[in-house]
Amino acid sequence: MSSHAASADPRALAGRLTLPRVAAEPLATLAFGAVLAAIALEGGGGLQLGPVTKVELAIDVAAGGLTAAAILVGGHTRRLWGAVTLTLMGLLVAVTAASITWAVEPSGAWVEANRTLSYLATMVAGVALVRLFPQRWSSLLGGVVLASVAVCGYALLTKVFPGSLNPDEVYARLREPFGYWNAVGLMAAAAGPACLWLGARRSGHAAVSALAYPALGLLTVALLLAYSRGALLALAVGCALWFAVVPLRLRGVAVLATSAFCGGLVAFWAFASNPLSTDNVALADRASAGHELGIALVAMLLVLLVAGLGIGFASAQRAPSLEARRQAGVLVLVLLALVPVAVVGALALSSRGLSGSLSNGWTNLTDPHANGNITNSPDRLTAVGSVRARYWNETLKIARAHKALGVGAGGYATVRPRYRTDTLDVRHAHGYVVQTLADLGAVGMGVSLALLAAWLAAATRTVGLWGAGRHAPWTPERVGMATLLAICVVFGVHSFVDWTWFVPGNAVLALLCAGWLVGRGPTGEPIVRLKAPRLTMREPWRIGLALAAVAVAVVAAWTSWQPQRAVAEGSDALGSAEALRFDQARAQIARAERTNPLSVDLLFQQAAIERADGNTAGARSTLQEAVRNEPANPATWLALAEFELSEGRKPQALSAVGSALYLDPRSQEAITTYLQASGRQ
Repeated sequence: MSSHAASADPRALAGRLTLPRVAAEPLATLAFGAVLAAIALEGGGGLQLGPVTKVELAIDVAAGGLTAAAILVGGHTRRLWGAVTLTLMGLLVAVTAASITWAVEPSGAWVEANRTLSYLATMVAGVALVRLFPQRWSSLLGGVVLASVAVCGYALLTKVFPGSLNPDEVYARLREPFGYWNAVGLMAAAAGPACLWLGARRSGHAAVSALAYPALGLLTVALLLAYSRGALLALAVGCALWFAVVPLRLRGVAVLATSAFCGGLVAFWAFASNPLSTDNVALADRASAGHELGIALVAMLLVLLVAGLGIGFASAQRAPSLEARRQAGVLVLVLLALVPVAVVGALALSSRGLSGSLSNGWTNLTDPHANGNITNSPDRLTAVGSVRARYWNETLKIARAHKALGVGAGGYATVRPRYRTDTLDVRHAHGYVVQTLADLGAVGMGVSLALLAAWLAAATRTVGLWGAGRHAPWTPERVGMATLLAICVVFGVHSFVDWTWFVPGNAVLALLCAGWLVGRGPTGEPIVRLKAPRLTMREPWRIGLALAAVAVAVVAAWTSWQPQRAVAEGSDALGSAEALRFDQARAQIARAERTNPLSVDLLFQQAAIERADGNTAGARSTLQEAVRNEPANPATWLALAEFELSEGRKPQALSAVGSALYLDPRSQEAITTYLQASGRQ
């Protein structure tokens, strides 16, 4: 064996030894893409506790393991970059968890505390990953592109093959796999800067870089078919930042212009097709039009791939001269300058004139009573109005009534009915700032602003926008960090106008990039790797810290599991009651209430079990306990009122439903109960 090894060709042996390193980058890219796509597909829209809990458990455990590994074998720098940001994020988790004690819906506050904790874990994982694999930043960016293409590609396939993937859909807007169109739009927009990086980079194989063209074209189609104005705005801001910072502007313009043009053509063709752009279309018509869309998408992808290869290899063989680049740059600037001129001209020539159009647009944007007529059609992409003005107006009323601490995390949906002017049930305020003011008050908003300031300072320092790194060369890694910054900005802009931070697929992607960015530190400062792991008795405290990280992750995962565990136990109890096994049902519901003593839904279930067994007094006592636990929740009062009415106790029903109507004056169910209890119906 030894003589055979000694006689082996050293060059062949070297090739075998370096092959794993060559394969490591695409494997890491696939791993990032697969994980981010799996989180998006499993977490859905973030509204179902079961899928969200699975995602949170996985994130908590993974973050603990990565942190332990980073402590033991990760690289190090002269400072623990990102520590201030993570500390402030931890403070936000603490405020969210503390709000359980004053929340109008304590169980909802617990769920939100678990969500925020998993987001902290995501950022911690980003910091740990950059310490473990600092050279894999390009794999993270590639993974963002892969995940977004996979998710948006699936969304488009639901229109191409509606019979197999989405037969019951009634809306034309893309909304799967999240169940929310703006989440699809944000998923597409978040990968926009990453596609610019992929197509414009000078490093990497030209054939791989050419994939940016079809990827961005597909994302453009998905974004436009989601009719998401917020995602378009966020993408515009993120791309503007990328072009302002990264010195690969003409390359980036080639990617953006070519892909957006082709993607826009397909999208506008789809807008002109009634089965693809109209709600409540028969499945047969949707399927026929969907197959045509599929053909158009395949043709677009092929054209963009050929264009990307042609542009990439042409620029590699013969780079444009400095004068040509200057002329192209001037042309791009002139075209950009003409855009606002064209917009102003169109407004001036409209029936309202320039001033009238601006005044009307501002009114539609800000007046809570003027924005209810936005159609669910492609026309909304050019509309200014939105129901957000109404939601924000109601949310600010809540915030003014609970200035310091708010109504508790997740309490917006419970308190909003007191202030609403419609009959819509809205779970989120459609904006991080306004919802934080309502849920966590000035304290939560103050912590959030401090967190934002710390993250911006750390992220821009990493990119080299201030400090000693301003004059550093634009290395491939520095360009990559600027791209990560643009991705995070896309998410931040969109979160200002929507509730997509509740969607795991959107939030985890952005927060992982945010953690990597602040954990990297200045790109001019290398992350030093030791030759051997730090498992020596000279530094036993590292082993202790690693074990502590794992322990914290286990506790976090256990805490996240409890609300879902209680829901499952409650469901089992109802099943036992339906089978007339009431003693077993009582034992199961009691176990569920010990698991989650904050949930009034479990009390509602307990009351149903007691009533089914003929224990009227026990059912009434349980509903009264629910009222005592959540007196600001109209649902608890209404449940008690309906129970009393069913038992023929109209005075007691009137008393309870009066409180429900005070908390939710526009509840049709409460109004009906009041009329029945008062003998008017």
